[in-house]
Amino acid sequence: MENHGYSSIIGAPSSPYVTSLAATCGLATRSYGVTYPSLPNYIAATSGGTQGVHDDKLPAAHPLRVPSIFSQVPGWRSYQESMPSACRLTNAYPYMPKHNPAAYYTGIRTACRTQDVPLPAKPTFDAPFTLVTPNMCHDTHDCSVAVGDAWLSAFVPKVLASPQYVAGDTVLIITWDTDAHDQANRIATVVVAPSVRPGTRSGTRYDHYSLLRTTEELLGRPLLGKAKNATSMRAGFNL
Repeated sequence: MENHGYSSIIGAPSSPYVTSLAATCGLATRSYGVTYPSLPNYIAATSGGTQGVHDDKLPAAHPLRVPSIFSQVPGWRSYQESMPSACRLTNAYPYMPKHNPAAYYTGIRTACRTQDVPLPAKPTFDAPFTLVTPNMCHDTHDCSVAVGDAWLSAFVPKVLASPQYVAGDTVLIITWDTDAHDQANRIATVVVAPSVRPGTRSGTRYDHYSLLRTTEELLGRPLLGKAKNATSMRAGFNL
């Protein structure tokens, strides 16, 4: 999700669904974006570093020849809402590549053409790692928090009804990239899994490198870049 700080989401009247989900599942109360603007956060969360990216330019401007969670996990999947074709490298509003990190890693370009796909009406979650990005409206970048909350209220139940989640094999983490430059980049991060004790709140400081470390640990993969020194979320949420 995009560009709103913690207090603009958790407990906000315009965000009843995420607030209720946080209350009944797990909530990181000290979760932070890495930097500004959007793109370097997506790169950090998938490769362990911003890789020198300081803007939101297209993949042509930032061909990243570095390892990522995508190169670590065969059979990964990326669902991009409103993307007109697989692994689209240019803007097609309301889809924007700056929120689609798989499009930037040159080493996975072949896999990207088949595994980085438009978000279907009935998504499946049988891949070992799945990244889902709403479009520029539903992610709250260009539309209100209320619109994004409503989108999540329709999407999250699809994850929770999946055979993988029901079997206890799936962790769902909902997070924002940054705040709106108004809350020291403190963001909402909600953790949903059968093993999470209802109402868990972790006051440990986490960031997007923590998210990557947690993902790599759960999948049994080596830690990339700054994920090596980041705090894992596993203990805080019983993952």
